[in-house]
Amino acid sequence: MKLAFVFRTAPHGSSIAREGLDALLAATAFCNEDEIGVFFLDDGILNLIPNQNPEVILQKDFTAAFKLLDLYEIENRFVCEESAQYAFIEAQSIIDVEPLSYQQWLSQLQKAEKIFTF
Repeated sequence: MKLAFVFRTAPHGSSIAREGLDALLAATAFCNEDEIGVFFLDDGILNLIPNQNPEVILQKDFTAAFKLLDLYEIENRFVCEESAQYAFIEAQSIIDVEPLSYQQWLSQLQKAEKIFTF
């Protein structure tokens, strides 16, 4: 895996996660889909929750754009089990992600040549 995109921040309240998704989608123009990994940890797992209502805080809902990972055939998608259990999102994620223990998650991340954290 060449590039790893790690999402650690909540989707709304700042533009960090949205910018990370933009960077991820832009990277698909330069890399094969099997060279990109997407990792969710801590508050970043909140990007996976469906039916969010960020309009209440005057934000746009960009999280549905994570579904584009299916279109771009990016299959290396990992979520830290401990983080997912904390937020109770295991059964309701907007995209398929592979749940891994923190150690397994970290092992997958270490395979990347470059890591981008958002």
